[in-house]
Amino acid sequence: MLTDTHCHLASHRFAVDEIPEIIDRAHAAGVTRMVTLATSLEDLQANLTLANRPGIHACIGIHPCDVHHAPDDATTQLATFVSDPRVCAIGETGLDYFHAPPDGWEEAAFRERQRSLLRQHFELATAAKLNVVIHTRDRSGTDSFEDALAIYAEFHHAVHAIFHCFIGSWSNAQRVLECGGLLAFGGVSTFKNARDIRHTIAQCPAGTFLLETDSPYLAPEPHRGQRNEPAMMRHTAECIATLRNESLAALAAHTNLAANEFFRFPSELI
Repeated sequence: MLTDTHCHLASHRFAVDEIPEIIDRAHAAGVTRMVTLATSLEDLQANLTLANRPGIHACIGIHPCDVHHAPDDATTQLATFVSDPRVCAIGETGLDYFHAPPDGWEEAAFRERQRSLLRQHFELATAAKLNVVIHTRDRSGTDSFEDALAIYAEFHHAVHAIFHCFIGSWSNAQRVLECGGLLAFGGVSTFKNARDIRHTIAQCPAGTFLLETDSPYLAPEPHRGQRNEPAMMRHTAECIATLRNESLAALAAHTNLAANEFFRFPSELI
């Protein structure tokens, strides 16, 4: 029994009529619970509709690559949904310094827009008593991670944050954990050249990290390069269990408990 804590079931890469089959394949692989994340106001309703299905929950937020499309009152609009029982956290938000700024934007201004929206997401989460899912990505170095961690530090006494799709060093992982945050590991963990993250995974105490796919992106081995989906998290989970020298059942148990606490799921697993 596994929880995919980060997928994008409303992605255009998943046809609406495919969703029942995708969910069935996930269940057959032992993935019985999924968190689907909005990345804009435009796909918010689609994610909430998906969360009408048993075992699916939704997060609401503006992805950093979409902040130039977001109106200035975007988080005010998000605030109208925070009491919806289908909503389990705020996100996906964060900082993306990997992609070039959109047409008409200077890089410095676009990054500042991202930082402003990230801070607004934390303010919303604090008021709503929800936690936050953070994306960071750099072309080189760790600037987005450093900036996101600094903003999180301003709010860490009120809310917790997941640094999703974490691929960093153990020393940076420790800094997240010291702030009370969690890490989430996905398909990159299965890549044999991903030495840093595989070392980090082996060091993390139980209860400090979650499992995810980020589907339809970042499919694990042996499906690398294909469209990812929640069922493929079984490969990631088996790899992580091996890296940590623990059973799949033990890994599932402590990552499910961590998910219950972070997303405030009922203690009974689906």
